[in-house]
Amino acid sequence: MSTLKGMLFSQYANEGLSELIETLQKKHKPKKGRRFNLDNITYEISRSTLKDNQIEFAISSKIPQDELKDRDGMDAYFQNIETLINKEKSKPILIEMENIVWGAKKDADKNRDYVKLVYQYQLDQLFDNQAVPQHFEAAKSNDSLKNINGAFTPQGKVVLKMVRDKIQEIAQGHMDTLINANNKVKAALKN
Repeated sequence: MSTLKGMLFSQYANEGLSELIETLQKKHKPKKGRRFNLDNITYEISRSTLKDNQIEFAISSKIPQDELKDRDGMDAYFQNIETLINKEKSKPILIEMENIVWGAKKDADKNRDYVKLVYQYQLDQLFDNQAVPQHFEAAKSNDSLKNINGAFTPQGKVVLKMVRDKIQEIAQGHMDTLINANNKVKAALKN
């Protein structure tokens, strides 16, 4: 059963992830939905979900099938990405190769293989209770809490803002790691 805290954190985590995808779409080539393209690879950030009072979200990147010879090449590409991701301090709870079939036209389907990374965070990992007072003081002077709804106290609004900001920081870090892993694997392919 979801708690009010969990539902509010999930709402603000989703806002943070949506703001991040908008930023990435402006910085890189935008694609439909929650996707963008960088160096001929499509990346995506999912919406978050609340599971067992934890915020869960996924990031993914298309495996560049056009640059690989066969299924073995795609499997090797995935395994190289997986190896690089597993070297990171903050590992995903799940790494999988996902196949998505897109019905581009009624008479043709496009198969796309993706590297999918699923991350999960405890609610208390998304804000720093000790930092609430200093964030509250800063927010009083810059009116940054006016669009924060759902909390009855200014300190509660600070916590929700911290959740939105923290999930963006976390997801950006994971996306940077995935982009770097793709760049390294693609560079190794060219050599």
